[in-house]
Amino acid sequence: MYAVIKTGGKQYKVEEGDRIQVEKLNAAKGDEVAFGDVLFIGGDQYILGKPTVDGASVKAQVIRQMRAPKVIIFKMKRRKGYHKKQGHRQDLTEVRITAINTGKEA
Repeated sequence: MYAVIKTGGKQYKVEEGDRIQVEKLNAAKGDEVAFGDVLFIGGDQYILGKPTVDGASVKAQVIRQMRAPKVIIFKMKRRKGYHKKQGHRQDLTEVRITAINTGKEA
């Protein structure tokens, strides 16, 4: 079974045991977090949300807080003597998916 969740303005396709990097969450290492914006649940049968699946959630455990590799932003205008170099590192949280709850009784 897999699910499509939304967090940090992005969508992720996840299965149990997957490790994903999401936008920074306010949680410490080892904490349990739940993602409530489940858009789709797939497998043998699928459940499509309108826009989210009612009662569904995905539970995950925080592995670590980290930062992405540096991205260089370089701006330049030819023959004008203008150039500007700037760097950015995004804060990320790495989580391991522990359970997918469909919101329906089995």
